[in-house]
Amino acid sequence: MQDWLLPILAAPFIGSFLGVLIRRLPEGRPVVLARSACEACGTPLGPRDLVPLGSYLMLRGRCRACGAPIGGFHPAVELAALGVAAVAAAALPGDAALLWLGCGLGWALLALAWIDWDHLYLPDLLTLPLVPAGLVATWWLAPWRLADHAFGAALGYAAFRGLAWAYRWLRGRDGLGQGDAKLLAVAGAWLGWEALPQVVLLAALAGLGLAGGMALRRGGLDPAAPLPFGPCLALALWLCWLQAMAS
Repeated sequence: MQDWLLPILAAPFIGSFLGVLIRRLPEGRPVVLARSACEACGTPLGPRDLVPLGSYLMLRGRCRACGAPIGGFHPAVELAALGVAAVAAAALPGDAALLWLGCGLGWALLALAWIDWDHLYLPDLLTLPLVPAGLVATWWLAPWRLADHAFGAALGYAAFRGLAWAYRWLRGRDGLGQGDAKLLAVAGAWLGWEALPQVVLLAALAGLGLAGGMALRRGGLDPAAPLPFGPCLALALWLCWLQAMAS
């Protein structure tokens, strides 16, 4: 079996779990123990209703029990997880372990980005474990750079916390959340302190593009309206890591 095939096959199933995580974690509901059920009628879903992508297509997007529309959220997350695996496979061919590492990071960042987009917060339960995970990955891939990456995690957090404090002092309102600072600490742990300017620049450009798209869609942009920066940071971090591993 080709190294890239297994992550591709696993991606929709990972995406199915991520969909549950994205929906339940912000609401404080159990992620693993609670059984999935139709959101309209509450009927528990059986194995044939939980096949990623396949069940949605076979049921034509409706609940088997009550016929209510299922909605496109879950297949969208499953397709996004498949896209993560496909991009990682294209960027990291020929190294199965590195490919799985890239997929794992991408899937975790996908969940964080989606939650931040929907709820404007980055849960510590997902964000904080990525810091030691990045240091462990560094120890495995380039142990001589472990100190640079540990310093990068500390610097990333301190830089954004300082920026958030300065913004609040100047404008009288929050501009960056603690979650963004913790996510930049993740970037430092995975990439090292030297890569932080590149991550921030790429994330800022993505944020400008996002703001422009929202302005076009809404016919204008309210300067006071909150804009989730987590998705931009997550994308920048993942792309920079893939580039670093591929070079």
